[in-house]
Amino acid sequence: MITGVKKKNKLTEIWFDETGSAVTVRTYNTDLKNRLTAYAANYPALCRLTDDDECGCLIFEIDRKRFSIRLTAPYSEERCSKARKTMNAVNHKISGSPKSR
Repeated sequence: MITGVKKKNKLTEIWFDETGSAVTVRTYNTDLKNRLTAYAANYPALCRLTDDDECGCLIFEIDRKRFSIRLTAPYSEERCSKARKTMNAVNHKISGSPKSR
């Protein structure tokens, strides 16, 4: 979608305070908009679309109890190496099978 808004200005903003019961998410991110739209359709009591600026930005209000931020630690080099070896073996097995020829 051509919005006239430069990519560097297309932010995702999340607002909440410690006393409120809702989280406000303002985003241009297509994947996040699709996920929030589907969630709002399935759970209208917990999430709702509050604004559409017609320039590609949507604003949602989500029940605070349903919102979380997940941080993951980076993989160790040992774990990356093991996963790489496993996937190389799987890919080699798949490419060497008669079905893929």
